[in-house]
Amino acid sequence: MSGESKKYSWKNVRNLGFVSFFTDTSSEMIFGILPLFIIDDLGAGKAVLGLVEGMGEAAGYGTRTVSGTISDKVGKRKSLILLGYGLSTIAKPFFALSASWIHVFGIRVTDRIGKGVRTSPRDALLADSIEPVNIGKAFGLHRTMDQAGAIIGPLIAFGLLYYFEVRDIFWFSLIPGVIALFILARYVKERKIIPKNQSILSNFRVVLHGKFLLFLLIMTVFSIGAFNFSFILVESSELGLEKNFVPLVYVVINIAHTLIGIPSGILSDKIGTEKILLASFGLFFITSMIGYFETGFILVGFAMAAIFGLYQGMTITTQRTMVSRYVSENLRGTAFGIYYLFVGISFLVANLVFGLLWDAFDSQVAFGYSMITTITAIILLSVFVTKNKQIVSQK
Repeated sequence: MSGESKKYSWKNVRNLGFVSFFTDTSSEMIFGILPLFIIDDLGAGKAVLGLVEGMGEAAGYGTRTVSGTISDKVGKRKSLILLGYGLSTIAKPFFALSASWIHVFGIRVTDRIGKGVRTSPRDALLADSIEPVNIGKAFGLHRTMDQAGAIIGPLIAFGLLYYFEVRDIFWFSLIPGVIALFILARYVKERKIIPKNQSILSNFRVVLHGKFLLFLLIMTVFSIGAFNFSFILVESSELGLEKNFVPLVYVVINIAHTLIGIPSGILSDKIGTEKILLASFGLFFITSMIGYFETGFILVGFAMAAIFGLYQGMTITTQRTMVSRYVSENLRGTAFGIYYLFVGISFLVANLVFGLLWDAFDSQVAFGYSMITTITAIILLSVFVTKNKQIVSQK
């Protein structure tokens, strides 16, 4: 690769990072206050919160399968990315008009569908834009820029809550969203690839084998117990933290997530993504264990948030790198789509079961469920890493 094309590639990565920065600023202004808005303002339970989060993410992940496959078939990514970001930007401010959790449910699903439309083509475009040896670093940089917005967003919400109502924050989220759309439309460049002219089912069969299939199964086992950040915020509130300060717990999650993004990407290039993913599973297990043995001390919520953020940053960076390396360039969109479909369905199961267990029993039972699924995934991934070492040593 020439010096000029290399420079162009990193510029595309940075511009995609700025798009994610402003989009996450918009989204996280909302998501740091949305769980308590659903439970306290709209009077819904934790099972409903799990349903809203789970169905929203499942819809988004399912959409990624379609958008990723389409981007491979046509050999273009940017138009789908623009459509997805536009849908999410338009949808989010309508949380301000919600009169019941059903309204929130519809808006959340629409927002996540927008995320689903853009994510697989965006990840594929990012991987297309950089030489293979630096893919981990590129995803780490993108994730760090993305999460920088996730730090700024809750801080803005925290500040605005002293002067405005919760519903006003939803309207303010439109501003950074529009900035993200402008950068995407004006500065992100398409990277042409050779379209994959096989049928969609043929593409699926090509992708679903070998290391990618085993990785997919391990991630599915892990994901059926991987509750999302909303329950960390609810746990912090139940430990006695005042409602206006709950967005600061979300800030801690996102700071930890941001700090680990680039280091985990660089380490994955050097020592292997599988090892980094294994460490991230361990961090999630520790988060669940802290929730299981909660002490009633308010600062426990911040400790859980920090460890949870490290887990998220490491997992999201490494999983995208692994998908990119396990399949060929012209099938990356399809591979990301399949991956996100499996994880999305598992995410729905995880959050719905977690919320139901918390409502029916208590938080200890819910966190215990996540501990069991996580330790199972750790064992499976350890075997996977060991087998890979044996195969490499025999070559």
